[in-house]
Amino acid sequence: MADKAYDGNDLRNQIATIKAKAVIPSRHNGQIDIPHDADIYRHRNQIKRCVSRLKHCRRFATRYDRPTIHFNGFVHLAAAMIWLR
Repeated sequence: MADKAYDGNDLRNQIATIKAKAVIPSRHNGQIDIPHDADIYRHRNQIKRCVSRLKHCRRFATRYDRPTIHFNGFVHLAAAMIWLR
C-alpha cells in the first residue's frame, strides 16, 4: 500500500517482480485511471494512525531495545495500550 505520490510505473514494476499486488490509487491528474482495491487502501490510514501513536513512545521512536525480540515485545505492549484507550 502506498500513497498517491508513489504512483509511478517504476514502483509498480518493482512490486510486480516480487509477485505482490500494488494497492496505489492513481493521481487525479493522471492520464490513465489504474484500478485499486479501495477496501485494502482504507486500512492504510488505520496503519498510519497506529504507527503515529506508537511514535509518541520515545522507546519505540528511538528503538532503545536493540534485540529484535525485546523491540517486538514492546511494540506488542504499546499496541495493546493504544487499543485499550
